[in-house]
Amino acid sequence: MLNQEKISIKEKIGYALGDGAANIAWRGVATFLLIFYTDVFGIAPAAAGVLLLVARSSDGISDVVMGVIGDRTKSKYGNFRPWILWTAIPLAVILSLLFTTPDLGPTGKIIYAYVTYILFTLIYTANNIPYGALMAVMTGDDKVRTSLGSYRMVGAFGGGMLVQGALLYLVAHFGNVDPQIQVSQLNADKYEVTVSSPYEVPNANIKTENGIATFTWKDELLGDKPTKDKSFAMEQDSQYTFVVEGEGDLKAESFRVINQKKGYSYSIYLLSVFLAGFMILTFLTTKERIKPSARQKDNLWKDLKDLLKNKPWLILLVVGLLFNVYNATKQGITVIYFKHYLHDELMAASYLVALMIISIGGAMATAPLARAVGKRMLFIYALIFSGIVNALIVFCGPDNTVAIFTLGIASEFAAAIFPTLFFAMLGDAADYSEWKNGRRATGLIYSAGSFATKFGGGIAGAIIGFVLAMFKYNGQDSVAIQGAVPGIIMLMSWIPAIVAIIAAGVMVLYPLNQTKMTQITHELNEKRNNELTLENQG
Repeated sequence: MLNQEKISIKEKIGYALGDGAANIAWRGVATFLLIFYTDVFGIAPAAAGVLLLVARSSDGISDVVMGVIGDRTKSKYGNFRPWILWTAIPLAVILSLLFTTPDLGPTGKIIYAYVTYILFTLIYTANNIPYGALMAVMTGDDKVRTSLGSYRMVGAFGGGMLVQGALLYLVAHFGNVDPQIQVSQLNADKYEVTVSSPYEVPNANIKTENGIATFTWKDELLGDKPTKDKSFAMEQDSQYTFVVEGEGDLKAESFRVINQKKGYSYSIYLLSVFLAGFMILTFLTTKERIKPSARQKDNLWKDLKDLLKNKPWLILLVVGLLFNVYNATKQGITVIYFKHYLHDELMAASYLVALMIISIGGAMATAPLARAVGKRMLFIYALIFSGIVNALIVFCGPDNTVAIFTLGIASEFAAAIFPTLFFAMLGDAADYSEWKNGRRATGLIYSAGSFATKFGGGIAGAIIGFVLAMFKYNGQDSVAIQGAVPGIIMLMSWIPAIVAIIAAGVMVLYPLNQTKMTQITHELNEKRNNELTLENQG
């Protein structure tokens, strides 16, 4: 019988790899693109923020269009699986171009960034809406769907861990500059260090291997503050001199100079290969089982009208948008926060890996917690807890790394529950529409997921860009960076927390509790089994 068909562990893992691939792209962009634009490519923060918002503001239309196309795709592989295969390599290519820095003037850089970013969002839409909708047609059981959602999020967080944990180390590896370094000891832990390069390095960054010592420009104008690294442009064979303090027994080999432009580009090229491979494996290992009724006529206008009257979907659309603003704001500011407030950029990689590990725990805990308290109440509790704990980071100083890690990890455990529930509940909204209206438009329903993810990320990017601009942030100016630290702290702590609390208030309005979903699932399975019996008899 249809409602008794099980999904194997192999298929669940295969499905999870798809979100692992998607998160190589999406978390890579959410976490690193803003700092890449401002500190490496040289785009002003406000311009970068506007870019992210404008490019994603049109996604509502493209998402709906892709949902409609997915529902109407006919192939021997199903409605949605083919799109995962067709877009695997194009998504990897456009991600690589996004982190490539051609030698252009200020206007050319903006145009290049807009073109590549808009193409990225369109190709991501063509991949991710069919991928999300696939979950709803792999099973008709809402509880199995929640379990599948947990596997999906484990894959998502695994992909996020790969890009967020490995990227900065890959940047250090691929971007390693072999400069000439002269070290003169001034006293026990104070040195004068001069560096030069035989070739131009437009986006160099210098720090010690241990990341302890502080750097000050020897000949810089008054106002330069000691920081644990310095970003600057190196001209060929020019000398750059720093006063370095706070670490003993420093030699030339104690210093690391990174070409950030080369490092970011080569690292993303490598990760893009994994992205394409994971997507292809998802296509090969999954199966579509739930199809619209054979008696359902193609009527786009009716599908759109049903969508706008689908209260669960409308609530999820708003909540999904808000929790993605919350998550993307935290992700987008993390590297900047660690680099310019804690003065330890590589520690950001350890922090992000810790968040990814606890996120896997949060995703796996979602199904049993949802069975205990219901999906709606679990969503509300998780939003409130995560937001309040995250706000407490405002009280942490640059040396309170244990407290920062503890609060971040606790907040992220609850935050991992949001997307796990969200995509499972979109499947519930598709079931609700079929139960109430007698029609199913799975791709159209799941367009909410992609729209909320991308537009929420765009709003978050704009918030970060505008707040940094208010504090006169310039990622290539050490004095401006120090003046923007209060804004960086706000973005890391209480600004996203406000968004989470608002989302919890909206979620109170969600109408589908577990009792209602059990009724809907039972009645739909009976209907599908009866239709299957009639087809077999015919």
